[in-house]
Amino acid sequence: MCGLSGFIDYKNSISRDILVEMTNALGYRGPDDSGALIFESTNGRVGLGHRRLSIIDLSSAGHQPMAYKHYHIIFNGEIYNYDEIRNDLIQSGHLFTSHSDTEMILHAFEQWGYSCVHKFIGMFSFVIYDSEKQEVLLFRDRAGVKPLYYYRSNDLVLFASELKAFFSCPLFRKEIDFSALKLYLQYGYIPAPYSIFENTFKMLPGSFIKFALGNRSYHQEVYWSAIEQYNKPKLNVSYEEAKAEVERLFISSFQYRMVADVPVGVFLSGGYDSTAVAAVLQKHSSNRLKTFTIGFHEEKFNEAPHARAIADFLGTEHTEQYCTSKEALDIIPQLPEIFDEPFGDSSAIPTILVSRLASKHVKVALSADAGDEIFAGYGRHRANVDFYKKMMRMPTIGKALFKVATDFGINANLVSNIPLFHNSQTRFEKINSLLNGPQTIVHYNKILQQYFIDKHTDVLLKKPVKNYHTFFDEGTSSLNDELNEMLAIDYRTFMVDDVLTKVDRSTMSASIEGREPLLDQRILEYVARLPSSYKDNGVTSKRLLKDIVHDYVPKNLVDRPKMGFGVPIEMWLKKELKPLLEEYLDPSRIDKEGIFVSGGITKLKLQFLKSEKLNLNINKLWFVLMFQLWFERWMK
Repeated sequence: MCGLSGFIDYKNSISRDILVEMTNALGYRGPDDSGALIFESTNGRVGLGHRRLSIIDLSSAGHQPMAYKHYHIIFNGEIYNYDEIRNDLIQSGHLFTSHSDTEMILHAFEQWGYSCVHKFIGMFSFVIYDSEKQEVLLFRDRAGVKPLYYYRSNDLVLFASELKAFFSCPLFRKEIDFSALKLYLQYGYIPAPYSIFENTFKMLPGSFIKFALGNRSYHQEVYWSAIEQYNKPKLNVSYEEAKAEVERLFISSFQYRMVADVPVGVFLSGGYDSTAVAAVLQKHSSNRLKTFTIGFHEEKFNEAPHARAIADFLGTEHTEQYCTSKEALDIIPQLPEIFDEPFGDSSAIPTILVSRLASKHVKVALSADAGDEIFAGYGRHRANVDFYKKMMRMPTIGKALFKVATDFGINANLVSNIPLFHNSQTRFEKINSLLNGPQTIVHYNKILQQYFIDKHTDVLLKKPVKNYHTFFDEGTSSLNDELNEMLAIDYRTFMVDDVLTKVDRSTMSASIEGREPLLDQRILEYVARLPSSYKDNGVTSKRLLKDIVHDYVPKNLVDRPKMGFGVPIEMWLKKELKPLLEEYLDPSRIDKEGIFVSGGITKLKLQFLKSEKLNLNINKLWFVLMFQLWFERWMK
C-alpha cells in the first residue's frame, strides 16, 4: 500500500520541489521510501511521485517510480496473483530484476497492453507514463478498493491517491462544487465520479483513463462493471452447489490476501463477515492467525465479547483494547485531516482506533467489508423491497389519494412503515418524493437512502445547485429482480465511496495496509448470477454467507442482531461535543462562510438539542458538523 501523486503540465511551470511537496503530503501512506521524477518532452512536463509502504519485496529493487524500457510506473496496492502472472511472462521471454508486483505490471502492460488488468486479482491504482507514445494512463481496480483522484484544467492534469496532495500545488484551484456538496448532505459521502471540488474527480472503479500529451486528448474506458455481472444470465445451480462454490472462492480469495513479506492480521468484530474471513483462514492454516478488536464500555456499541468468543473458538492470537469515550472523542478533530473530503460516516472513529491497535503488531490487516453489499445483509434491503412492492400493488387512485394525504400531512399507516425513517416530517416528504418520481425500485432505493432530500438541500445551500447523475440513478438493464438491483447499486455507491473510503483512510492513517478479501472479483462475478433467494429468502438475510460460517463456527456464537460498528454520537453531541456543535454551527460563523443558510442549520440544531427521544436526524446534524470541521481545516 502506498501513496502516489503526479501531474501533466502543458506549460512546464511545475517544479520538482512542488512534486515532492505533493508526494510528501501523503507520507503516512508510505513511510518506508519515497521517489519523485520529472520527465521533459516537447508536449509538456510529466511528474511522478511515490511514497512506499513496503509489503512485497522489501528491498530497494521495489523503489518507485520504476522504469522498464520507455514505461514508468507509480503503483498503489497489491496484485495477489503476481507470481503466477510473472511466471507466464518469463515463459514469454521477459526478464525480471526484482520480485515485486510493480515490475510485473510494467512487463504485463508491455505484453498485453490495457487488457493486462483482466489478468490481475488484487486492489490497485497505478499510473503508467509511456515516454515513447507520450501517453499517461491511469488505472483503478474493479471494486474501487484503492483511491485515485484527478484534476483537469486547460493546461494541467493532477492525479493523486488523496486530495490533500493537490493542495500543495499552487495551480490547483480549491473551489467548492455545490452540486457535489448537495450529494454529500444527502448520503454522507460524495459518490464517484464527483468530488467536493470543481473540475476534480474520483476515477470510476474498473476503469482506465488515457491522456495523450500530443493533442491533449482525454479518453476514459470502463473495463469491468458490477452491472455487467448482474446482467449476465442466472446460473442454473442448486443452493448446495452454489454454497460449495462460494466456499471454494472464499478459500482462494482469503488465502491470496495473506500473501506478504510482513506480518498480516484480521479485524475481527464477531459478526458474520469478519468471522467468515477469520474462520476460513484459520482452518486452512497451520499458523495462528492474528486478530484484533476494539471494545467500548458502552454495552450498546461493544462487540468485543462476541469477537473474543469467536477468537477463543478458532484459537487465534487475539488482541483487544477497550477504548474510553475520551480516546474516541480525541479522534474527531483529526477526521478532517484523515478524510480530506467531507465524510459523514461516524464508524470511521472505531475503524481508526482498531487500525492503530493493529499497527502495533502487523503491517497488513484484512477487513471483511462487502459481505452486506454482495450477500444482502442490510435490513434496508428487504425492507425497501417490501415497501416498494406494497406501493406497486396500490391502485392508481389509491396512490393519488395517498399523495393528497401526504401533501396535507395526514397520517397513514403505510407512511409510518417507511424503513429506517421515523421522523414524521421526513416520512411525509419522502413519500411525496417517491410518488412524484418514476415508480421503479431504482428511484425508491435512491430516495430511501437519502438523509436530506432535494427539498431540504435546495433551501439549505446558499448557491443554486444541479442534480448530478450518479449510479443511484442507474439500474441493471435486464433484471426483473428488485433485490439484485439494489445490490448492484450498493456495490457502486455506498460500498466504494463510503465503506472502502473509510477503511482506506483509516488504515493508511496508521500506516498499515488494509485488504478486502470479500472483494475478489471472482466472488461478485459468481454471486451476482445467483438467484436473489440464495442471498435473502424472506426469512434469512445474507443466507449463503451465514450457512458457510455455520459450518466453521457454532451458530450460537454468531447468530445475533446486527450491531454495526458504531459510536454514541447522539449522546456525545448532547454532552461532551455540545460546545463543538455550538461553535461550528454558530449563525454568525455560518453566515460569514457563505455556504449554508444559517436559519436552516439553527433549526436543525435546536430540534436535535430539545428532543429527548431518539432522533434519527442526528445523521443530518453530524454531516453538517463534519463539513464545518473540514471547511475550517482546508478552506481557511
